[in-house]
Amino acid sequence: MTNDRETKKSIMGGDEREHHRLAMTLAAVLLLGAFQLGEGELRGNYSKLSGIIIPGFASTQLRAWSILDCPYSPLDFNPLDLVWLDTTKLLSAVNCWLKCMLLDPYNQTDHPECKSRPDSGLSAITELDPGYITGPLSSVWKEWVKWCIEFGIEANGIIAAPYDWRLSPSMLEERDLYFYKLKQTFETALKLRGGPSIVFAHSLGNNVFRYFLEWLKLEIAPKQYIQWLDDHIYAFFAVGAPLLGSTETVKGMLSGNTFGLPVSEGTARLMFNSFGSSLWMMPFSKYCRADAMYLKHFSGGIRKGPNTYQCEQKEFQSNYSGFSTNIINIEIPSTRGIDAYPSVSEFSQTNYSSMECGLPTQLSFSAREISDGTFFKAIEDYDSDSKRTLHQLKKSYHDDPVLNPLTPWDRPPIKNVFCIYGVDSRTEVGYYFAPSGKPYPDNWIITDVIYEIEGSLVSRSGNQVEGNPGPASGDETVPYHSLSWCKNWLGPRVNITRAPQSEHDGSDVQVELNVEHHDEDVVPNMTRSPRVKYITYYEDSESIPGKRTAVWELDKANHRNIVRSPALMRELWLQIWHDIHADSPSKFVTKAKRGPLRDDDCYWDYGKARCAWPEYCEYRYVFGDVHLGQSCRLRNSSADALLHYV
Repeated sequence: MTNDRETKKSIMGGDEREHHRLAMTLAAVLLLGAFQLGEGELRGNYSKLSGIIIPGFASTQLRAWSILDCPYSPLDFNPLDLVWLDTTKLLSAVNCWLKCMLLDPYNQTDHPECKSRPDSGLSAITELDPGYITGPLSSVWKEWVKWCIEFGIEANGIIAAPYDWRLSPSMLEERDLYFYKLKQTFETALKLRGGPSIVFAHSLGNNVFRYFLEWLKLEIAPKQYIQWLDDHIYAFFAVGAPLLGSTETVKGMLSGNTFGLPVSEGTARLMFNSFGSSLWMMPFSKYCRADAMYLKHFSGGIRKGPNTYQCEQKEFQSNYSGFSTNIINIEIPSTRGIDAYPSVSEFSQTNYSSMECGLPTQLSFSAREISDGTFFKAIEDYDSDSKRTLHQLKKSYHDDPVLNPLTPWDRPPIKNVFCIYGVDSRTEVGYYFAPSGKPYPDNWIITDVIYEIEGSLVSRSGNQVEGNPGPASGDETVPYHSLSWCKNWLGPRVNITRAPQSEHDGSDVQVELNVEHHDEDVVPNMTRSPRVKYITYYEDSESIPGKRTAVWELDKANHRNIVRSPALMRELWLQIWHDIHADSPSKFVTKAKRGPLRDDDCYWDYGKARCAWPEYCEYRYVFGDVHLGQSCRLRNSSADALLHYV
């Protein structure tokens, strides 16, 4: 009898849980089903939003489109076999694998024996190497999709926009018609769902979306451009955007960055430098801009215009192009004398005047001198890859007919923009290189690294380094100065709120209202508890007319894992939930309190011998639970708690 009662109780508990999930799903569907686009808000009769995901660098699966016989290995490559990322073939047939990954460094064509193409659909971006062990290790957007499913988003409401992340922006369109297809994706989503889309872009995906917006200007009549954006894009969530580039790119180009793969640094460098996209993430000055090179006429012709690259006076008055330090410090053999460096800036001549004949000299290069090619011209006689780099830099970036991507990004002309990134992680911001004495691709070694750590600069040995550090550090991959560039997009007055990332009752929330902002960094005067991870929200108090902008800084959020952050996914959901209510009194969701939203957010409080957050969670055992915390679940009435965030 006891077993029967327990079984009955567990079944009833399962039924209650299922009813709760159905109620949550129905509520989400109904609430998502009644809105329209107003002045930066959602009201009226649109059916549903769509979410379009643009993944980052190396975050799309690539599959073979060739038949390649691999000698000395039992594994061959056949059409549709996984290339990126199949660790089994990488370990057993690395030379074959490289043939399927490498591109011609000059024209971006495939290897003669093997070519790869990006996979399609959500499965292309959820896990790169599916498997019991490799799946969780290579998971990218899987948790994100699970959140959407749990909150009732339908299968056709989440759309992936995978791409070949090895290609330069112009080649994405030339070879794959990627931007044309992306435009069709937005238009199809509008017809299918009846409402605009929300763009979620991560890392390099933000650069891809920026290029798409510029490409779109040449495809749509100027008077219809803004209207097209308003009709098709409701909001843009830029996550971990390298808005001024990433210094880690320099390491990948000169010494190789394995990203944890079981390959040598030299092999990683050879592969990375064959990609046209490697230059897309180079650091560049925030003070230098380029005018459009080509003007496209709607008659079909293209007229070449002036190609100018101009820098503000601040570029020459400041030391580091808006970054915290010089990005490259490199020793170069000096046996050929000054004539071997005809391209080096005049300021570098001081380095030569004091050097002894035959001894190496150390040169330093800022972000501008890397992105404009000065650095690569300086080492052209000592690095066989420099000519390839200069060719790609000019062809695919400086002379790009749509946009020079190595220039600062103005606020996108989209009504709602949310810029989200991690801060206060140790991030590489500068390198010291020296010749290794080995041939390419192992001809440079890193002798020292400069890190930014929570407002200071230190070397790898732990010594303090002079420079211009920001008030915080970056996200382990992208420096703070690059991530925080989007603070320039905020309006003239900003409301700043700092709250814990975890669920909280509001006791540790700090607020500063109407902080004046003049196109520069905004630094709050707020305290921190050393044991608490915070989110700092910067939100328009006085917005640009018709626009709404917010910046979210997440403490200790890693660049590669931020899209899996439960705190980020919760805040995204609550902000969208807030926006779909026409009677919402504020532009942004309240930060006063955060309670559990899912069963996974409930846990057992051993100190009080009950489930934590009793107003949200209760103990409800279901057959198969193996610990107390697993039996803590949301109360049936917890769906009402979402109304507190309207």
